[in-house]
Amino acid sequence: MHDLNYFRDHLDVFAEMAKKRGTVLDLDAFRKLDKERRELITATEQLKAQRNKASEEIARLKKEKRNANALIAEMKQVSERIKQSDERIAELDAQQRDFLLTIPNVPHSSVPVGASAADNAEIRRWGAPPKFDFAPKPHWDVGERAGILDLPAATKITGARFAVYKSWGARLERALANFFLDVHTREHGYTEILPPFLVNTASLTGAAQLPKFAADLFRVENTDFWLTPTSEVELHNLYRDETIPEEKLPIHVTAWTACFRSEAGAAGKDTRGILRQHQFQKVELFKFTHPQKSYEEHEALVGNAETILQKLGLHYRTVLLATGDMGFAAAKTYDLEVWLPSSDEFREISSCSNCEAFQARRAGIRYKPKGGGKSDFVHTLNGSGLAVGRTWIAVVENYQQADGSILIPDVLRPYMGIDRIPAA
Repeated sequence: MHDLNYFRDHLDVFAEMAKKRGTVLDLDAFRKLDKERRELITATEQLKAQRNKASEEIARLKKEKRNANALIAEMKQVSERIKQSDERIAELDAQQRDFLLTIPNVPHSSVPVGASAADNAEIRRWGAPPKFDFAPKPHWDVGERAGILDLPAATKITGARFAVYKSWGARLERALANFFLDVHTREHGYTEILPPFLVNTASLTGAAQLPKFAADLFRVENTDFWLTPTSEVELHNLYRDETIPEEKLPIHVTAWTACFRSEAGAAGKDTRGILRQHQFQKVELFKFTHPQKSYEEHEALVGNAETILQKLGLHYRTVLLATGDMGFAAAKTYDLEVWLPSSDEFREISSCSNCEAFQARRAGIRYKPKGGGKSDFVHTLNGSGLAVGRTWIAVVENYQQADGSILIPDVLRPYMGIDRIPAA
């Protein structure tokens, strides 16, 4: 969320931002709302000044044993007008906050301007695509052939866009999550968190998931609970409405959770396999940082996620997202895209964003300077480190063998206890 005073004084900046992001802002509606609010505040302050002056006059009249009934009656009417005005001002304040909650973050100056993913900038590549002496199969074929993925069972149990992992497939999913957490906690210095998988409305609003993405979420009927779409929500809200001493910054936390998304806009996309699911696992990386350090920390976070792909020996590229392809809360985002040989293309496996103070302002997360002075909002950063299911896909596709078996990357063998998943 943006600061109201800054927004009011820089409407031209936000008009340009909307143009770059390809979104629509009704700034005229805001101007009308703000004009009514400011005029009403001025009028109400005048009424309160009138009432204060009258109160002094009433006290003087009573002291002099003179009749103050007429003035008292008049002030009752004034007080009623003040009450009505204060109620209307509160309504306008809520409307302004609701308006600000719908406005996306302003892109950093280094972000390329563009309408879609076609305008993203490739930053670097690592590794090379594997070479096969056979036509590589998609992960669902490899998984079914090896007896480690059962999509028909998931459809029977629940419905479309769910998966049942079996035998070594389930072990591989668990091994990946444990490997991710071990690297991030032991080598990268993150503190592991195991949060609830249900979150409340305040947490989703603070993390900029609500109101924007309500249609993409699952809500528990007749409660204030929602299934978490990403543990970014839980990690961000660890410090909601708190002030962190500057000397404790930066704070690096990581969490494994299941994630739940309705995929409301995904009809017809990735209908086969497990690339786009209603339920999936992810290891999230999250940072609370000093504003002056956030972009340095952002690059480090991207490097942390890249390390996982490198250790797994997976070919990938790092892409800087254009303004029209960035997420709602992000000021700058890098995507990591892993190579999938069956489709001969890169697909997103991690998204790493610097949200600057955008989320922190919504959630009231500040830091207190060491030397004293006014507290200010921290910067928050988040990234997938990595999406477990999509990494499962990448391992299965890139390490498949002609006989239907799947080699296990060296770093996963201690977790798996085998060097290959046998063909069924």
